Amino acid sequence: MMNYISLILLSAALATGILCSGQDVKQTVVEDFKPSTLNQPGKQYPQVNSRGRVRASISAPQALRVQLDIGGKKYDLRKDDKGVWTGESDPQDEGFHYYQLVIDGAQVPDPGSMYFFGAGRWGSGVEIPASDQDFYSLKNVPHGQVREHLYFSEITRSWRRCFVYSPPGYESNLSARYPVLYLQHGMGEDETGWSVQGRANLILDNLIAEKKAVPMIIVMDRGYATRANQPSSPGAGRTEAGPTVFTAFEEVLIKEIIPMIDASYRTVADRSHRAMAGLSMGANQTIQITMNNLDLFSYIGGFSGTSNYPGTAEIDPGKFMNGKFSDAKALNEKINLFWLSLGTKEPDPFPGSVGAFRRMLEKSGVKYVYYESPGTAHEWLTWRRSLYQFAPLLFR
Repeated sequence: MMNYISLILLSAALATGILCSGQDVKQTVVEDFKPSTLNQPGKQYPQVNSRGRVRASISAPQALRVQLDIGGKKYDLRKDDKGVWTGESDPQDEGFHYYQLVIDGAQVPDPGSMYFFGAGRWGSGVEIPASDQDFYSLKNVPHGQVREHLYFSEITRSWRRCFVYSPPGYESNLSARYPVLYLQHGMGEDETGWSVQGRANLILDNLIAEKKAVPMIIVMDRGYATRANQPSSPGAGRTEAGPTVFTAFEEVLIKEIIPMIDASYRTVADRSHRAMAGLSMGANQTIQITMNNLDLFSYIGGFSGTSNYPGTAEIDPGKFMNGKFSDAKALNEKINLFWLSLGTKEPDPFPGSVGAFRRMLEKSGVKYVYYESPGTAHEWLTWRRSLYQFAPLLFR
């Protein structure tokens, strides 16, 4: 028989909307939802509340089932008498999230949100306000420019584009020359990622305004390239230790992009003023390319990725990448900064892969800097924070 104390506790749980059953915890939804900052003009949904829940709503009178697909989980929406479906997700981590709606099994973008290229498609995105969002916020400071730069690649025999950030004052101070950071996106994303989802230009604007970073040019190119006589593949652009999917991106970068940037912009065209960094797949590419071309780069940054991905086994520095990490003294003299980062909530195999790479560097004696983003996974807040921590260390 339930005693008096048990009855009191059960009543309190029901009154507060919290009732535990095994691992499931139901919580009362806090009704302080506001439209996402990434909505299309005038659109009220999706919305986000103070707990990080996302509320989606769409009119689909003929639909039999509508779901919100976010964070690797699908949530059923509820239909009202007007045919409008509405529902909420569980609380999401701070930062940017891709999501979509599933209408009778068809995955579609939410017509209420702006669209972003990620997961290999143009789709919806929502921003969960972060406690430290000030560093990537739009502020009343001098702003640089992001240009779309179109060019024809003789290697791929195709038109390509990159986006180029020039710092505040670039147009007015015509005698100044600038160092360059080549900044790469991840798998399933493209050259739009860093300036849109990543807020790279705002991060640098704010850092430069606070005199925490040296004014620099940032080049954001598409990380996939295939020679004209090579068939493209779903894995194009991916480089791994061991067997690789062949791509020409390294050749395009070294032979076409860098000379083009040095000819078109006021750069300081030497290795001491040239850096490369990337996230996930872009980190893998960065380490491969820079280690193959240390005559061109002296700053290296790997965000949530390394050149042994997805391997987690211990690495022999004498054999890995043909022994490029075996001579620590020579590398430490040539590399001004070797920088790695990871979110504390990153899924496997990223912690194991990055961990094995770090142990290899330590075993061989190669100096590096390591940063962990607290409470973030394999997503854009991790990489925004990584850029924020990395950029002030460049070109000093």
